[in-house]
This record gives sequence, C-alpha cells and structure tokens, in this order.
Amino acid sequence: MSTSSHSADTNLRLPPDEALVAIADYVIDYQITREAAFSTARYCLMDALGCAILALNYPECSALLGPMIPGTEVPHGVPIPGTDFILDPIQAAFNIGTLIRWLDYNDTWLAAEWGHPSDNLGAILAVSDYISRKRIAMQQPSLTIRDVFVSLIKAYEIQGRLALHNSFNRLGLDHVILVKIASAAVIIPLLGGSKTDVINVLSQVFVDGQSLRTYRHAPNTGSRKSWAAGDATSRAVRLAWLVLQGEKEYPTALSAKTWGFNDVILRGKSLQLALPYHSYVVENILFKIAFPAEFHAQTAVECAIHLHEKMKPYLNDLDNIAKIELTTHESAIRIISKIGPLHNPADRDHCLQYMVAIGLLFGDLTADHYQDSIAKDPRIDLLREKMSVQEDKQFSKDYLDPEKRSIANAIKIDFTDGSTTEKIQIEYPLGHRRRRNEGIPLLLKKFENNLLTRFSPEKTQQIVAICSDEKKLEQMEIPKWMELFNTGEKSGKK
Repeated sequence: MSTSSHSADTNLRLPPDEALVAIADYVIDYQITREAAFSTARYCLMDALGCAILALNYPECSALLGPMIPGTEVPHGVPIPGTDFILDPIQAAFNIGTLIRWLDYNDTWLAAEWGHPSDNLGAILAVSDYISRKRIAMQQPSLTIRDVFVSLIKAYEIQGRLALHNSFNRLGLDHVILVKIASAAVIIPLLGGSKTDVINVLSQVFVDGQSLRTYRHAPNTGSRKSWAAGDATSRAVRLAWLVLQGEKEYPTALSAKTWGFNDVILRGKSLQLALPYHSYVVENILFKIAFPAEFHAQTAVECAIHLHEKMKPYLNDLDNIAKIELTTHESAIRIISKIGPLHNPADRDHCLQYMVAIGLLFGDLTADHYQDSIAKDPRIDLLREKMSVQEDKQFSKDYLDPEKRSIANAIKIDFTDGSTTEKIQIEYPLGHRRRRNEGIPLLLKKFENNLLTRFSPEKTQQIVAICSDEKKLEQMEIPKWMELFNTGEKSGKK
C-alpha cells in the first residue's frame, strides 16, 4: 500500500528583509549635511511647483482635480496649488502629484530603471501641510520647508538608488512602483512613525499591486501615464495611514518563498540595493529645462532645433528630403521609438520621431505642440516617415556609465540632391549636472514663466523673491508656502 506525505508550511516569522531595514535605517537615522543637496532640493521644489502651475492650463489635467466626492469638506485640509480645492492628504497627494507630472516636464532620473523623483512631492507636500495645520491648531510649531527638503532628498535617494540596478520596465512594470516605495518611506516620520513603521509600510508597498506599463507603450499609450505617479504617491499616503492605525507588517514581503515579491515579480531574483544611501541622486538629478519631452529625447530635440535653420528652405517641399538619420541609445529605442498613427498628446510626447519632427519644423518644442491643433499638420508625419532610428553602442554604454550618465543623440539629414547636413551630436542635455552653470539660470526663467501662466506679474515676483533667499525659504512654514500658490484663477469645485 503506497502512502503520500504532506509537507506543511513552516509558519515561523523571520526578521525583516535586508532591503526594508536598509531603507528604514536611512530614513530615520541618516543626517543630510551637504549644502549641495539642499541647494539642489530648492531648485527641485521650485521646478516641480512651476510644472504643476503650468499643467493647470490643460483641461484634461484640471478635470482630474478636486475631491472624489463633490462637496467634501476636510478639517486642516491641504490647498491644491493654483486652485480653490481644499482636500484630505490622500486625495491632495493625487492632485499635487498629477499636476507635477502631467506635462512630462519635471525632473528625471535615468538608470536601469527611470523615473521622476519629484513625483514624491505629491505625498511630501500633502502630508507636511496637513500635519503642520494640525500642529498650528494645537498651538504647536509647524513643519518648515527645511523639513520638506530633508524628505525630498531622501525620497530622491531611495527612488534613484533602487533604479540603478533594478529594471522593472523589463518586467513590464511601471516605474511608479519606486514612487510608492520612496513616498511611503519618507512620510512615515512626518506622521510621527518609527523605524519599525517604515519597515512595515515598505512591506505593505511590496505586497500591494503594481502598475503595468501598458499605458506608456504602443498601441495603448494614454493619459494614465500622466496621472500614474499621482496615483502612486497617494497610494503611499493611504498605506502609511493604515500602518499608523495599527495594520501589521509582512517582514519577508520580498524574500518569502513562492509568495514574496522576489519570486512573484522579480522571477526568482532579489531586489538589488545600491548602498550606501546619502544624497547622490538629488545632487545629480536631471532637470527638464528646454522642452517638455520624455528625457531620452531631450538631446535629440536639441539636435533637431540646431538643424531647424538648415530645414527652413525645405519646409514647404519636404520631397527634397531623402532621409533623416537618428542615432540614439538602446533605452530610447525601447521606449519612445514609434511608427504609425499617434492618437493623443500622451502618445506624441513619448514618440522620439514626433518630437524630432517638431524641433525640425518649428525650431522649438512646447506642451502645445502635442495638442491636436498642431498634430494635424501633415508635414509632421511626412518627416516621421523619412526617419530611420539606429543604436550607437557607445551611446548605450555611456548612458549606464556612472561617471558619464550621458543621454546622447545625433541627427543627420540627407537631401535628394546628394547633399547632407553635418551630423549634430549632443551627449548631455541642458538639465544634466555637467551643464548646471548653463542650465540653472534657464531653470529659474522656466519657473517664472510657468508661474506667469496662472498668476499676476506682481504675485509671480513675490514667489520668485521668496524662493531666491535659500535660508529664508528653508525657515518658512509649509502652510504659508502652500498658500502662496493658492491664489490663482479659481478652478471651480466639482
């Protein structure tokens, strides 16, 4: 008679995963001291809020803002920049995060994974403001912008360091998983949580559902890519609230056999840490200064604009153009090289060929160039059809080189008469650390111009003046900072 044995799971709780502990140690114990980190954090905050204000000019974005339930009132609620909405911190994180990200114009980090660390400001500002208003109501001191900077620097570091060696996009997952991780980790201390609470909330994030990249790629590219980070940062706030209400941890959320993140999502591999955590990422962040374009295309658009003058004689007769050669790096080919119809602005701002065509035709690229009114210009698709895209292996190598971290592109145009333009090649975009001296004055001008789309010149200058004094800004109470941006044109309540 044969018998079968039954193997039972061993229900012994193990210590928390190393990755969870390492992030918690950094969030709670590490002291940010480098002035370069704080000075760059100021530019990050200004740029993110400027992008948020500019996004209010686009009805598709504004339609997503406000409370989930019309008429909801919240004590100590968070004001949403440029609107008259006052929201709970979870919904406020979604609103602020969506505004910052909508136009693909906020700062960027590129590595094995890419992303936009300023997305985390949705959670950081919402929670900081809410906590500060509660404190003030109880006659306690408010958090300050210096506190925001500390949280910002640490969120950037967590997101950026995890991006160095973990490529979630190759697994089909969206990079906003990193926003959820970083946001959840840094807001726990703001809410009064402990190191154990940080570990707890991180475990909650890793067992939470993660977004697919479906909405970023052909044939499904759509506007969800513009609010996905807002969703992730608000989800982080929700999970943090659950933890501080007593929800229990999952200490081996990563390493648990069969059911853990490593086995289910990473296909048996382990989450890779790039230790130590300090302030490397914020100090090397990439600013989008010149164009609201997916960052892998920034230097390509710059090359195209250099060639705009050479293109002018041919703009009304594109038959004289034989071929446009685009040379780029592997990541750009994988995520933004696209042929065929483009269905909406979200489709267009993630198409390398479309962005290059705009630069060649108009000598510029703005958010308006993605709208239907411009996209119907038949010359755009004619130029796209003439483009060939190829990888330069050295570009791809230098993209991942920690000493270079270039984002190189090159363009050359061949004409039917046998003549050609020179090959224009640019390795480092305007927002790269290697071009900081050139870029910062233009970043400040971008901030001012974005504010002017919503505020009066007098109000704009008031905000610019406050932001120009770094020490004074750091001492500013967060509610006073948020109220600076809450006096624009009324958006109307849902």
